[in-house]
Amino acid sequence: MRNHDLSNARNPDLRASLGALQRAAEIARQKAMDTNTAIVVVRNGKLMRIPADKLRDERRDQPGKAS
Repeated sequence: MRNHDLSNARNPDLRASLGALQRAAEIARQKAMDTNTAIVVVRNGKLMRIPADKLRDERRDQPGKAS
């Protein structure tokens, strides 16, 4: 099943899973900023460590997001 097909999944938990993962990622970013720690993510197939300062910069650059 492709990512864009999740909205058509028969299982309601599967349909909701992408949103749940996005909310969990946002909570992890916020906790990292609150505790001044880094997170580890995969971007463009590469493992990256993103420090809290960079997360704050990224949040500041997003319209509608305030920290």
